[in-house]
Amino acid sequence: MTQSTMTDKTTIGIDLGDKKSHICVLSGDGEVLERAEVPTTMAAMRRRFERCESLRIALEAGGQSCWVAELLKDLGHDVIVANPRKLRMIYQNDSKCDAVDAEQLARVARLDLKLLHPIQHRERSARADLNKARSRDLLVSMRTSMVNHIHGVLKSFGARTAKKSAALFHTWVEDKIPSELDGALRPLLVTLCTVNEQIKVLDKEILRLTKEVYPETQVLQQVDRVGPHTALRFILTIEDPSRIERSRDVGGYLGLVPKRKQSGKGDPEMRITKAGDNEVRRHLVQCAQQMLGPFGKDSDLRRWGLELAARGRKTAKKKAVIAVARKLAVLLHTLWRTSEVYEPLRNANRTSKKPGTAAATVPA
Repeated sequence: MTQSTMTDKTTIGIDLGDKKSHICVLSGDGEVLERAEVPTTMAAMRRRFERCESLRIALEAGGQSCWVAELLKDLGHDVIVANPRKLRMIYQNDSKCDAVDAEQLARVARLDLKLLHPIQHRERSARADLNKARSRDLLVSMRTSMVNHIHGVLKSFGARTAKKSAALFHTWVEDKIPSELDGALRPLLVTLCTVNEQIKVLDKEILRLTKEVYPETQVLQQVDRVGPHTALRFILTIEDPSRIERSRDVGGYLGLVPKRKQSGKGDPEMRITKAGDNEVRRHLVQCAQQMLGPFGKDSDLRRWGLELAARGRKTAKKKAVIAVARKLAVLLHTLWRTSEVYEPLRNANRTSKKPGTAAATVPA
């Protein structure tokens, strides 16, 4: 089939691969007009689609979907980026292969776009800034792994270890390494020194971004235990507060709400969905743990979380942390959208002025 025979009723599904991508073209009647392969490069994609009239093209979100979607949109096509978590019929197909995946995408896009649960990629500048935060988190994880490895090796040889700041650990442990382990651990100390320096560089860059490029993060940092890293990640992950109409829905967007498997009278209690960005969810959970910890400042959110934690033992405390993280996400989205001055004890003060009334809750 020639490209000139495609019409605005044509629907195309693309299964993206690292080296080549599979294409399936459906007519308005749902007939397969063409199956093809194209190299997953900008030049090849441009040659394949630049002479076509505006088409509906569906592809799954993945490592290369950002630049492919941008390119196809620049060429004038209607591009739908599908959420792969919602396409069980594709990734659990007994006859799964790249060609079949492309056809399935095209057929679903032809019937109802909502079935694809379309997602919106971030702008290039936001993706670049977000990757600075991700790189910093990766370096911190590497540092933690190396410190734990050194601790373990020293213990196995009978050397004394102590809890020290990860940033200063390499200077403290340098004189504690036995001569027989010098060749095994000295290279790690050199690497630790380099990693610490690069973490400091990225910390300064993230601080600059929060002050100069994303000043709205200052509004979020009014909340206790929410620092520049969490605020920046939250802003860059959602990117536009209007993408989420109701602040209470941000918990579901970040995977902090429980799954549901209700059927008949059965409605079991389940774990959270863990949808969305894993790292921003981790940051929110860490903030919630610190809020409920011994050094957390008094606030409506802390009081509410401690009340939940007091209802049971270990399980109740874990649930309280997740619940506080979810409400923290709602609070941050509300502050971002309204730019209000944060009042930690707003509900408590309101209740104290009206004796006999029920205690108000933090944002749902």
